[in-house]
Amino acid sequence: MSAVNPAGGDIAAGRSWPEVLNGLLDGRDQSADDTAWAMDRIMRGEATDAQIAGFLVALRAKGETVEEISGLVRAMYEHANLIEVPGATVDIVGTGGDGAKTVNISTMSSIVVAGTGAKVVKHGNRAASSASGSSDVLEKLGINLQLTPKRVAEVAEEAGITICFAVKFHPALRHVAAARGQLGIRTTFNVLGPLTNPARVKAQAVGVADPRMAPSWPVSSPSAATPRWSSAATTASTS
Repeated sequence: MSAVNPAGGDIAAGRSWPEVLNGLLDGRDQSADDTAWAMDRIMRGEATDAQIAGFLVALRAKGETVEEISGLVRAMYEHANLIEVPGATVDIVGTGGDGAKTVNISTMSSIVVAGTGAKVVKHGNRAASSASGSSDVLEKLGINLQLTPKRVAEVAEEAGITICFAVKFHPALRHVAAARGQLGIRTTFNVLGPLTNPARVKAQAVGVADPRMAPSWPVSSPSAATPRWSSAATTASTS
């Protein structure tokens, strides 16, 4: 564990929560290393709910940059349980968080696409700020969300469609559940979900609640593992 000073700063990294938060509140874009530092502390359970909420609200208020999102994605992957699914895997996913309380479109679309023979590896979670998340819908349909990562990969091969339940593949997300739930608003985690598919799918169709995010989406993605991306702005929640 890193050395921590009494003010909450990380001595080894030379960063602190006040430094990062003040930078965001002043409207200054942060480097990928800065946001990776913050996400790493969150994923390790070393951030308080107040620090997490402050970070999420300040980041959204300023507006996330591609570099900032890239740092967050990098840190999340470092704490994730990843799987390998051979072949041309795809994901249909939405950011959610628009507050429209609409039907879960991406899950229905995924089932249709899988019916055409495409190999779908969906990554989803329960709703945080919308009526239902993809995991809520699939669980109601009788899908077991508690499969091991190994079994999830096997199901993709056997059935042509599988679901990576976010809390099983990103267990460190438990550290943000309280703050995110209490905020009840769209945060950067709505963006990070689609960007951190544990199977690192080869192609993705993304619905975004905030149209401003659409142009930056392809360059925000982990392009080395995901060379083909498409994005679509929407006013309907598609998480």
